[in-house]
Amino acid sequence: QVQLVESGGGLVQPGDSLLLSCTAPGIILTPYTIGWFRQAPGKEREGVSCSGSSGGYTYYADSVKGRFTISRDYAKNTVYLQMNSLKPEDTAVYYCAAGYSSTTKDTGVMWEYEYESWGQGTQVTVSS
Repeated sequence: QVQLVESGGGLVQPGDSLLLSCTAPGIILTPYTIGWFRQAPGKEREGVSCSGSSGGYTYYADSVKGRFTISRDYAKNTVYLQMNSLKPEDTAVYYCAAGYSSTTKDTGVMWEYEYESWGQGTQVTVSS
């Protein structure tokens, strides 16, 4: 398993932006599919966005399409989730996850079971 560390969460107002980061000390993330999931209070965890191995493809949930952008900085071994135009419904704990392979490119679905390693999560709160 890969130890993942998320950072960048916080309390922001609607319309603001946040940049979440995911890194793995000592492990190169390039060959892994990296996904961002979130879990709001009282709700199931849902897939938000993912980046295929070596950045081969990207996926976004409909709820964040056009507002969130996933990217990789290979030099920094970091995967980012840029979140713009944040809404109160984006409030959740955001998790970074790594998997050896993913079917998302073909299925259009982010399956949790395809991710073997998970970070501890970072809280994002959008409130006025």
